[in-house]
Amino acid sequence: MTAATAPATAVRRRSAFRRLLRDPQAVVTAGVLLIIVVLGLLAPVLASHSPDHASLDHIDAGVGTDGYPLGGDRSGRDIWARLLHSINTSTVSALIGSSIALVIGVTAGLVGGYYDRARSITEWVFSLVMTFPGLLLLIVLMPLTGGDFRVTMAIFGVLLSPGIYRIVRNQVVGVKKELFVDAARVSGLGDRRILARHVLFAVRGPVIIAAAFLCGSSIGVQSGLAFLGVGPATVPSFGAMISEGFHNLYVSPLQFVWPSLVLGALTSCLVLFGNALRDTLEGAKRKPAKIAAPKAGPASPASTAPPALLTVEDLTIAYPTPSGGLKEVVSGVNLTLAAGETLGLVGESGSGKTQTAFAALGVLPSEAVVTRGSIRLDGRELLGLSERELRKLRGKAIAYVPQEPMSNLDASFTVGAQLVEGLRAVSGISRGEAKERVLALLERVGIPDPQRTFGCYPHQISGGMAQRVLIAGAVAGRPKLLIADEPTTALDVTVQAEILDLLRDLQEELDMAVLLVTHDFGVVADVCARVAVMRTGEIVETGTAEKIFGGAEHDYTRMLLDSILDENTVRTDPPATAGRAFGKATA
Repeated sequence: MTAATAPATAVRRRSAFRRLLRDPQAVVTAGVLLIIVVLGLLAPVLASHSPDHASLDHIDAGVGTDGYPLGGDRSGRDIWARLLHSINTSTVSALIGSSIALVIGVTAGLVGGYYDRARSITEWVFSLVMTFPGLLLLIVLMPLTGGDFRVTMAIFGVLLSPGIYRIVRNQVVGVKKELFVDAARVSGLGDRRILARHVLFAVRGPVIIAAAFLCGSSIGVQSGLAFLGVGPATVPSFGAMISEGFHNLYVSPLQFVWPSLVLGALTSCLVLFGNALRDTLEGAKRKPAKIAAPKAGPASPASTAPPALLTVEDLTIAYPTPSGGLKEVVSGVNLTLAAGETLGLVGESGSGKTQTAFAALGVLPSEAVVTRGSIRLDGRELLGLSERELRKLRGKAIAYVPQEPMSNLDASFTVGAQLVEGLRAVSGISRGEAKERVLALLERVGIPDPQRTFGCYPHQISGGMAQRVLIAGAVAGRPKLLIADEPTTALDVTVQAEILDLLRDLQEELDMAVLLVTHDFGVVADVCARVAVMRTGEIVETGTAEKIFGGAEHDYTRMLLDSILDENTVRTDPPATAGRAFGKATA
């Protein structure tokens, strides 16, 4: 570690420790675990008798009888003393089993995940280990181990290692392709240091939570073997105490309760603390930020701009990285879209267009994090709304036309059944009325035989017809805003033109705002009044279509235009006139 990175590492550790202290789950479970372990360590001081000391006078003695705080068992032994010493047995079992599993599994996982040639060998070895029947094998080997629970737990640790190996291997296979690993390799670091310093650090979260489960499993298996009577009776164990209490349940029920409570508290706190520690090391997932709308100032009498239907302000979207940080894919995006306007959101693949659209729809992947920003639809904040609240808006206020028409229709249901289902969910009308409206919609979007298409399955129609079906479903609820994500990418040129004309006609008939997500400037020239150009998650230029095509200011916009257009490419024919009235179809 260099002098420059050491302070930063120390700061990160202090920050993680502070976050851990602020987590009630971590504090409570760690406190309970600490109390239990300390009680076990102080067993010689706190207990008045050894765990195997028996007194005939104290057989099934009650709580608080003659120096027996929790009473005596059916053999006259001090339950309190046996309970404290059983904690030590469980702690040693957890340490041995989890440590051996972690050492073997993590080492083999790092090697097998990082080196492709070694992976086949490690896969074969751990697949072989997984074929062994764990509990049965431990019982069979008991004569060889002499009943020593420490040796038994060591063998159990080997049997647990394949689970850790698979977790680490899968994580390493993904992490080794990250740019920071390439940078470390280029900087001259050896594979051993890269694995220990960078790769292991990046995959530590799943290993920590798995380690908590390993400790719990080790304690559970050791207690289970003792409950079955496998091993020496002189070793105090929760399992042996539970077994004895079970056989004496009707005489003295508390003999069964005390070890069960401590064993349950120990194993549950291990798992809960592992979860809390994992969340702290990987970083807490930030919730979408809701930024209050700025106070409206005095309206300018000279302003003629229509009120904004959709307003996106400072939107920033990030995703977790294997190293525990966040990588921004959308950064500080600002957009406005008025009612009845068509805005083209243009950019190369990976520029963040679809992520921006998904944020407005509320369908971002679960791992996505909106770190800041605001999205308002007709004045209502969308970020932070629950799924139930968003469902009330989808289809009525905001609708969506996806990129791949065939992939967005369920192959198990007919086209009509899917459209009727969506329309009824939005409007609440009867099935018969919904069918009539769907047939009218199919006719309006240019499908020659609506009745036949209504009864077809998706594989029985063409891609162009499937796209028309999706458009019909999207506009069925007469939404205020339609988001069309690359609606013509999967279609041939002739069908593309027909779909664009259809979108333009419907937009005019419904006075519907359209956010057209595309990488095709030809589509933008056909349909859009305004254009926003996006690059690597940022809006680099916004303006009217005439301004962008006639004199783009940003180098990136000019590069895009130069790569696909020449002076004879832009369409010069006037827009197609609106088709038949849409009222019959949507009334």
